[in-house]
Amino acid sequence: MNFKTGLLSLLVFCGACSQVSQKEDIVKDSFDFAGQQLKFAFTTIDSVRVKQIEAGSKKKLVSPRTIDDDGSFKMVASKDWTSGFFPGELWYMYEYTKDDYWKSKAQEFTANIEDQKTNGGTHDMGFKMYCSFGNGYRLTQNTAYKNILLESATTLITRYKPTIGCIRSWDHSRDKWQCPVIIDNMMNLELLYWAFKETGDSVYYDIATNHARTTIKNHFRDDYSSYHVIDYDTINGEVLHKHTHQGYNHESAWGRGQAWGLYGYTMCYRETKLSEFLTQAENIADYIFTNPTLPDDMVTYWDFNAPNIPNEPRDASAAVMACALYELSMYNVEKATQYKQWADTIINNLSKNYRAPLNGNYGFILLHSTGAHNFERDVPLVYADYYFLEALLKKEKLEKEGTAIL
Repeated sequence: MNFKTGLLSLLVFCGACSQVSQKEDIVKDSFDFAGQQLKFAFTTIDSVRVKQIEAGSKKKLVSPRTIDDDGSFKMVASKDWTSGFFPGELWYMYEYTKDDYWKSKAQEFTANIEDQKTNGGTHDMGFKMYCSFGNGYRLTQNTAYKNILLESATTLITRYKPTIGCIRSWDHSRDKWQCPVIIDNMMNLELLYWAFKETGDSVYYDIATNHARTTIKNHFRDDYSSYHVIDYDTINGEVLHKHTHQGYNHESAWGRGQAWGLYGYTMCYRETKLSEFLTQAENIADYIFTNPTLPDDMVTYWDFNAPNIPNEPRDASAAVMACALYELSMYNVEKATQYKQWADTIINNLSKNYRAPLNGNYGFILLHSTGAHNFERDVPLVYADYYFLEALLKKEKLEKEGTAIL
């Protein structure tokens, strides 16, 4: 080997090492930052609890959710749909660091929401229980966690409506809807597929699969964008209304709704290997990432059809999309590179441009999320933080082990 060839080989090798190092640094740097932020969040949480005790309040607040319009730190009770995300973040910190400090904290905050295992008044059992107890069981194999999850799954299927073929989402606004089913509900099906694998009872599998199929049939437009809410007749199962409750208007594509669909059908394909679900996920991805209103950094606007783009709030919970894309890249060889590049673009930009100030914003990790058209606009949101950490774990595992499945 002559000097020039040897030098070229060395440069190529060093360049490859640099790329690997850079990839790993994004994950490590983000988790280091998240760890500092979450430790800062604990001090705020402790302060809120002290004030509650001093005020004689009987309402137990268990998890951070956001920052209110007045700049105050908002915590929620266990019944809130977001209560499982904060303990889920702590489990992800434990998964990445292997540090028992995070395991202990995760156990503490997870225990706070056990009472939700029998709450049949909500479809959000997956968000609450699978993100917390589910990650806890996956990482510890704690039998008590398994039993809580199975009870949670059994509670969730009580909301299934055979005439409709879906799990009912909301019980509120009965003057507006008879049986509302929201696109978010796709995310709660993972708990049911898990319960099927654990018990062998096909009732969990069948309900989850029927729900996913009915949602394909009724939630999506011809361009594969989705409505937020489909209202069904409780007697004959017919569609009564197609609404977008948290988006710009009924015919708009609410940003996070598209993310729920993308993640939901990617997960359903993983659990069933039914090609219809993979096709649906791929079509949703095409809608999102070829959309003319998608910004260059791929951190989506809160609604794809919001009227004042580019002067509209973003939604950092686009991290949900990155989670789905890392996994989706495993299932389509031809599009794998494209899917991963899209996911990397989201995560790189969130890491670079959407972080909260260190030891600021009450310990939230990301800024610039949006809950809906009329609330939680351009604020930190706990579920954006949760899916950001999940996406980082998926990215690292995909690059090191060839799988994005945690």
